[in-house]
Amino acid sequence: MASVIVNFELCGRDVEVLVQPMATLQSVLRNQLGHTATKEGCRQGGCGSCTVLVDGEPMLSCLLPVEDVAGRRVTTLEGITPIDGLDPIQEAFLESNGFQCGYCTPGMVMVTRALLDHDPQPGREAIVEAISGNLCRCTGYQPIIDAIEKAADRLSGSGEQTGER
Repeated sequence: MASVIVNFELCGRDVEVLVQPMATLQSVLRNQLGHTATKEGCRQGGCGSCTVLVDGEPMLSCLLPVEDVAGRRVTTLEGITPIDGLDPIQEAFLESNGFQCGYCTPGMVMVTRALLDHDPQPGREAIVEAISGNLCRCTGYQPIIDAIEKAADRLSGSGEQTGER
């Protein structure tokens, strides 16, 4: 099959990529566009390390054909990280030790961003449900839950808007 051109918005800027049919969004982000915070984990949709936001919703980029994001808005960890520091969610993960090896962290942060955009003050049950598709083999999850609660408190208490930066 012939390559196709796919246009979409990536972290606030329009991109156009030439891709093989059925190339995954994960592969294109990492190998063609340099967005390496999107991790390659299981490549089967079971670990969540490849999670990105598509039109504000968390999606597993390892399962998503890049053609399916044509005309849509894709946000990776690079898109929420300010040039001069960390996003409040990233700060909360750092302060709460919500990571150890860090491999799952980009996916966890992206799921957290979507959760807090939809529910600025989620309860513990909502947090656990939101991260249920993301595996962490290091932290035991409690520091991640603590980080998400801290980020929610910080973002809602300061009046700072959540969303893409």
